[in-house]
Amino acid sequence: MSEAKQFDISKKAVIAAFQAVKENAGSYGADEQTIKEFEEHLNNNLYKLWNRMASGSYFPKPVRAVAIPKKNGGIRILGIPTVEDRIAQMVAKMYLNRWLNQCFTMTHMDTVRTNLQFRQ
Repeated sequence: MSEAKQFDISKKAVIAAFQAVKENAGSYGADEQTIKEFEEHLNNNLYKLWNRMASGSYFPKPVRAVAIPKKNGGIRILGIPTVEDRIAQMVAKMYLNRWLNQCFTMTHMDTVRTNLQFRQ
């Protein structure tokens, strides 16, 4: 990681997050940019996103509000993020999942060890 970067986010993680978002498809956000349009300048778009996330200067864009009808006749508002924001969310999810899995695995193993020691 470069000294100028505040967060250790790999470029490979951003690419993997894009692949996951692309597989999930979905609609465009407030900027009306589709996944296909984002892909037209993929390297530049992913680099800019990685650079902002790693330096701590990334801020999400406004979401597109879509009214979804409810069964009871009402509506609820669903916020649809931009493609870039969905990729950023996926990067965060990937890092959080890895960290949380380690925490819970360690906690689980500590519990197992404690139970085994208690039985002896």
